[in-house]
Amino acid sequence: MKRIILSTLAFSMLAATSLTGQAAPVNAPVAPRSDYTQVDWKKPTHRDVKRHVIKKKVVVKRSNWRNGQRYSSWKRHQPIRDYHRYGLRRPGPGQEWIRVGNDYVLVSIVSGIIFGAIAAR
Repeated sequence: MKRIILSTLAFSMLAATSLTGQAAPVNAPVAPRSDYTQVDWKKPTHRDVKRHVIKKKVVVKRSNWRNGQRYSSWKRHQPIRDYHRYGLRRPGPGQEWIRVGNDYVLVSIVSGIIFGAIAAR
């Protein structure tokens, strides 16, 4: 009696595993379903690839500064101490760079005579 019960139990267990393996339909589609989207996490998104570069227009107006001309109100302007930051050359002794509007002007400290002028960027 014990043998019959054990063999029936073993047979039912084998039959259950073989039936679950055949539960899938035979003609299952190989391609993924169209309502699912596939995401590849290693590829950059479109936001990472396309970067918008904004280029600023530089308008350089012709200034009326001339070498040897006297600028009487040069004392009202702050002298530029970090001239390398603005791409200016080192002023000579007795000279300093000042910013007037959109221009850098190299003036004499004593007399206010202009030694050079450059349009600001």
